[in-house]
Parts: sequence; C-alpha cells; structure tokens
Amino acid sequence: MSLILALDQGTSSSRSIVFDEQGHILASAQQEIRQHYPQPGWVEHDPWALWQTQRDTAHSALIQLRAQGRDLREVRAVGITNQRETTVLWRRDTGEPVARAIVWQDRRTEPQCAQWREAGWADTVRERTGLVIDPYFSGSKLKWLLDHIPGAREAALRGELAFGTVDTWLLWQLTGGKVHATDVSNASRTMLWNIHTQDWDDELLQRLDIPREVLPPVHPSSHPYGEVAPTVWGSHLDLPGLSALPIGGMAGDQQAALFGQAGFEAGLAKNTYGTGCFMLMHTGSTASESANGMLTTAAAQLPQQPAYALEGSVFIGGAVVQWLRDGLHAIRAASEVQSLAESVPDAGGVMFVPAFTGLGAPYWDSEARGAIVGLTRGSTVAHIARAALESIAFQSAALLQAMSRDAVATGGRPVTELRVDGGACVNNLLMQFQADLLGIPVVRPRVVETTALGAAYLAGLATGIYADTQVIARLWQAERTFYPTLSRDRADQLMDQWARAVRQACAH
Repeated sequence: MSLILALDQGTSSSRSIVFDEQGHILASAQQEIRQHYPQPGWVEHDPWALWQTQRDTAHSALIQLRAQGRDLREVRAVGITNQRETTVLWRRDTGEPVARAIVWQDRRTEPQCAQWREAGWADTVRERTGLVIDPYFSGSKLKWLLDHIPGAREAALRGELAFGTVDTWLLWQLTGGKVHATDVSNASRTMLWNIHTQDWDDELLQRLDIPREVLPPVHPSSHPYGEVAPTVWGSHLDLPGLSALPIGGMAGDQQAALFGQAGFEAGLAKNTYGTGCFMLMHTGSTASESANGMLTTAAAQLPQQPAYALEGSVFIGGAVVQWLRDGLHAIRAASEVQSLAESVPDAGGVMFVPAFTGLGAPYWDSEARGAIVGLTRGSTVAHIARAALESIAFQSAALLQAMSRDAVATGGRPVTELRVDGGACVNNLLMQFQADLLGIPVVRPRVVETTALGAAYLAGLATGIYADTQVIARLWQAERTFYPTLSRDRADQLMDQWARAVRQACAH
C-alpha cells in the first residue's frame, strides 16, 4: 500500500492529511493561522507562520500514522495545495521574507488597479490572462511590495529576491531553498501569466514594472518538483523509517478541489464552501472566455495536457459565520449557526449581502459594502443568522447561473449537477437551500477534503501510484445528494429579491 501526504495551506489554517491509495483519510492535523489587519482593507500573514504550522501539522499527521502501527516507508509522495494569490517575497540568500505575505483578500492595491482600468488595460489583461484587473490577484500585490520596500526592485533585478504564491514558499522551505517553482494553476492567478502561450507575459511584466528575475519557473501541476529531506518534519527518533519524499503535485486550492472531485472533463462543476466560495467548471483543453463575469483560469494540468476552467469567486462565504461569532456575537461557536438558523422557518424577508471586502464574480464591485436589508420589527438574530447562511447559497447560485449561460453560448449544456466540498458543505440546511435555488442536484462526496485529496492525486500520478485519471475517477463516491424541493417560480422570486439587495449594497 502506498500512502500520500497532502499539505493544505489555507487562509485560516494549515492542514496535513495522509491518504491511502483509495482516497481514505488515515491521519490528519490542523492549526489555525493568525490573521493580521494593519489597516482597514489590509490582510496579511506571517510567512514563517504559514511554513511552521504546515511543517508541524505534517509532523503530527506522521506521528499519528506511526501510532497506528503503520510503516512510514509506505509514505511515497507529497502533494501541496494552497490559498492562491497570497503573495510572498523573500531573499534568496537567507530565505528571509522582506515583508509579511499580502493575502488574497487584501484590497490595498485598488487605487492602482483603478488607474490601470482607466488607462484601458482591462481588455488586454482579460485576453491574455483570463482575469479582470482586481486587487484579488498577485500581480498588483507584488508590484506594491517592490514599490514600497526600499531597494526591493533593484534587488529583484539583481536576482536576489524570489516571489511566490504560498505553494512556492512551501516548496522552497521543503527543499531547503533548492527549488523555486510554481505550477500553472497558481501562475494563472497572478495577472502576469499568459494562459495561451503558457508563459509569463513580457508586456504585462513591463507595464507593471516587475522584473522577470523574481518569478519562479512554471511546471504542470503533476510534476517531479523535488524531494523533502526527512529531517524537515522532525528528528529521525520521531519518525523512524521515513525516507526522502518526492514532491509530485502542486495546485492552487480550487483547482486541486476540482481535481479531487474527479472534474477532468468539460461541463463538470464544483463549488468549494470555505472562507470564500469558489466555483469552477471544467471547459476542456481550450481557454473559454466568459461573457458573464466569470474568470478563465488554468485547471490542474498533467504534462502536455492543457486544461482550463471558468471560475467564479465569492469573497465572503463561510467567513460570514465567523462574523456572526466574532463581530455580532450572535453565536459562541460556528457549529451553532445551523441550529440558530433552523429555529425560524425562513429568513422572514431578511437579505444579508456580506460584501465586507467588495463583491467578486459575477458583480466585480470592489466598492460594494455589506448590507442587511428587509428588517422589520419582527426580525430576530435567528433571521439574520439564517439570512447569513442563505447568502452563501445566493452568491453561489448567481455564479452557476452565469456559468451556465456561458456554457450554452459556446454550444455546451447548462450544468446538470453541482459537486460540493469544503467545511461549510457539511451544513445540510445550506446544501438543501443551494439545491432549491439552483433547481439541480447538489452532490456531496464521501471525502469532503477534496482540496487535499486533489493534491494527493496529482502527486500520486507523478510518482506512479496511479496509472491515469480513469483510475482516480472510479474512486469518487457520493455521500449524499440534495434534490431541489422548491418550485422554480419561488426560486426565481428569491433570486430577484437577492438581486435587489445586491443593488443596494452596490449603491455607492
């Protein structure tokens, strides 16, 4: 039996999971990540905390495996998946970050992005990268670091600095500074990568004043990236028998989740319910442009096999539950939200648009702000909690409707089922409401940790554990399917109410 260690470095936590060949979880560990908010709209992480929590959770998972009596020599590969767009810049000689990581949620570069849009760059960026000009992506964050750290751009030109998204930072640490690289899925989220030529775009680099010397080489998502020395995880006394492990897979978390959902063919869609919500629909081997506010992005790729997807991003998904807990103090723990929401039959006409950091696809309004509308004298905290949960489904439904319009416009079919994963997909109330709004089945798999599973599958393919994706597709199993119970007329009415609430949130 071959085992695979998946490293899943997310926005709010680092996780490490050991999978067997069948995709079953044998051991796992998780640690929360501290968020830094130095100014309104700024979100940062300490790069060392990202690495240390990831290293420590891997160590804990391997210790659990050993405690089960497993031979650590069974662990044959490592896969990495990561929060995308989060930007790290460090010195090549010391490995020391020059600043905190700028997180994907950070909005500090909106004034710069606005200038680029006003200068007429939007069409060029969309045509070449598949993206819109937005602070969400890494390019403007990297430019900000090079502009604001004294001597950084000059050092970058001399080849002294290394840029990376979190996958690249982890790879650097795992290999002791020997490997500086990323994969196509993470590169495609930088606003610097030409998805058609599959290379960094020299004109965009010139416009953003970013030296090519700072950028990592780009490889397929399933690729022999390097080796992890056993001492990275801890002493040999802790982990006897553990050999040097090949790193065979790397992909941004959402592309990894699509891969873990066996989304290898055009038309299959998945939605991940995490801090944000991220919906991807595979579009095959050619990049398909959206006419409905979706992004074109690289899917996780095998060698010599280009793969693309349409993506829609909801900036505030499960994070709205954290706000109920930490901001409104409506609940003491996130697990309480379902029972509070179920204590009322519906939201009582309340609509909650959680645009705390603007709105993503299909709206793309960075100036939108959160709004709770439809309050009456009879509204209670339970109605607000239910409206908060429903907001996750409303935003996701708007994404899928836009994707289906794109699919039909290019001769395809509307999406006929939605596969779901991520922490919030275990909430049955939310999943049922999602199916009701969409009018199609919502399918939850047996293994909901599909992000880590996708990274494991990519690593397994690169190291010969799996022969091909057909083997992986046969492993996917549904745990529960939620079928729509609401009439289409009622669902349409609810979506109209949601659209009105969004217009109020965008009235600036």
